[in-house]
Amino acid sequence: MRTIIVDDEKHSRDALQIMLERYCPHVVLQAVCGNGLEAIHAINNLHPQLVFLDVEMPGIDGFQVLEACNHRDFSVIFITAYDQYALEAIHHSALDFLLKPIDSKELRLAVEKAGLQTHADKTEKLDNLLQFLQQQLGQDERMALPTLNGLQMVTARNIIYCRSIGAQTRLHLQMPDKPVLVHRTLPEMEVWLSGKGFFRVHNSFLINLSFMNKYIKGDGGEIIMSDGYCVPVAREKKHDFLLRIERL
Repeated sequence: MRTIIVDDEKHSRDALQIMLERYCPHVVLQAVCGNGLEAIHAINNLHPQLVFLDVEMPGIDGFQVLEACNHRDFSVIFITAYDQYALEAIHHSALDFLLKPIDSKELRLAVEKAGLQTHADKTEKLDNLLQFLQQQLGQDERMALPTLNGLQMVTARNIIYCRSIGAQTRLHLQMPDKPVLVHRTLPEMEVWLSGKGFFRVHNSFLINLSFMNKYIKGDGGEIIMSDGYCVPVAREKKHDFLLRIERL
């Protein structure tokens, strides 16, 4: 079975490759990809029968890889840490998944199931997944934002906070290797993220309230975000901010 592995974590890719060689000798590994762009290129050119696809990748995630593929006649086994949103989408579409760290017995069973899928099964499941994602995300949830090297696909729900850097904005995301600097001002980001659970707490900071861990009282106060960063609250923003979080 012609197979591609897509995972941004090297140790996870290496571990899965070893397990496939040991427990699934009939699997022929065509490519091992470390990011979404590599995956799209490999899938479109190599036409695999099976793709092990990590969901939580920075930049282009696993779902976005599937959306961008011209060739979709393959089985998908998602590999993921526990992510309720991802698992809901996967379950809805009756697709298979393996939780990290991967269990050898579950791996064998998933590969066996993939080998039994018909062309119609593969197409229907992937179509159902993409339709579900479109319904859940909506047209304005995901955006291609300009960076120094090109365009960065960003999903609003993955942004922890935005920080103004002059005429640019640094996005701190839920699962990146490093922050992403985009060529958009903070006011422009605020317009896009309006109505999506964000609040402008300071002239330089726009935060996702879902990732707020703690508020510390003070003149304006400070917010501890889920990544441990301390965001200041401007004195003039404090009253509206406290009113806003009371409604959460």
